[in-house]
Amino acid sequence: MNWENIAGQTNLKKLLKESIAENRVSHAQLFVGKEGYGTLPMVLAYAKEILNRENEYAAAKVEHLNHLDLHFSFPVFTDNRNSLSKNKFDEFREMIMASPYASYDDWTAFLESENKQLFISADEIDDQNQKFSLKSFEGGTKILIVWRADKMNTAASNKFLKFLEEPPAKTIILLTAESTNDILPTILSRTQIVEIPRIHDEDIENHLKKNFSVSEEKVKEIVHEAQGDLNDAVKLLNSGDKTNEFEKLFVQWVRDAFMVKKKPEYLRSIILWAREIAGWNREKQKNFLNYCSEIFRLALLQNYQSENLVYKKIDANGFNWTGFSKFISGANIESILEEINAADLHLTRNGNPKIVWTDLGIKLSRYIHKSI
Repeated sequence: MNWENIAGQTNLKKLLKESIAENRVSHAQLFVGKEGYGTLPMVLAYAKEILNRENEYAAAKVEHLNHLDLHFSFPVFTDNRNSLSKNKFDEFREMIMASPYASYDDWTAFLESENKQLFISADEIDDQNQKFSLKSFEGGTKILIVWRADKMNTAASNKFLKFLEEPPAKTIILLTAESTNDILPTILSRTQIVEIPRIHDEDIENHLKKNFSVSEEKVKEIVHEAQGDLNDAVKLLNSGDKTNEFEKLFVQWVRDAFMVKKKPEYLRSIILWAREIAGWNREKQKNFLNYCSEIFRLALLQNYQSENLVYKKIDANGFNWTGFSKFISGANIESILEEINAADLHLTRNGNPKIVWTDLGIKLSRYIHKSI
């Protein structure tokens, strides 16, 4: 990953380059931000420049993730009583080479492991300790990248803390995490925290125009919806038929929610709707939740005469967008979005999707009739 291939983040790239040039590279750094903001690409470009200054031939090896002094730890599931990153490195490398902005949910889907818990284990830390006890292959710095360090279990965190406190000579540890909430305070106190902000809309727009063939109108819609997340932006760009599917199911959900108050038999339709969505993989379910949240927000803006901010409307299959929007107001939008966020959390924590979606579908019928 080259600096110039990273979308935006101009100021942060400048600071990281200067820290290398001025020999101010901290031995342990935690890069905090969503994967779609460029957290891992930033770490890879940083590691590449550090190693390349020591050896001019290092760049190509880092770009292909096969530099012998660049090591990776990342969440995996237990397989045959074993939970070591090295057993899934080929898969991880394949995903990152194809999409360096890929998320934890992408990794889960890539491994087809949605019913398995992915984590960084104590055995993984022991394995890395053993690797770093050996001399550097190229005689210079050894770098460990821990992708999603917030997925360490308690035993791993405690062992990793010892590794941080007494690192081998010429070792640099670069961690990434979406937030610091699930990381031990003692680990945080021993790392230099680097905040990765959302990417500016203009930078995402330029990146999409440079790398994809897409209309101006579509770019504007995607940039607005992606909210600074390049991974989400690319997914939205490639969604195509999926967006049409989401729109169809959203309309079905809303129509059933309106009808069930007068005709309880529509409850069965909501249950069948929930079962259909529950059969998708988790990433697709979460994407649909994000889609629903955005549509409700846009309907609220429409209702409050902020039509200039409504960049997307549903007008397919005779759906009355203006009429629907009149039912989304300050009286119910907070409750609706809270329920969608709760559903997202339950899915993240491996809740039963049939129960999650049935509950959400029924609750909408209650909130959508809430008086204005």
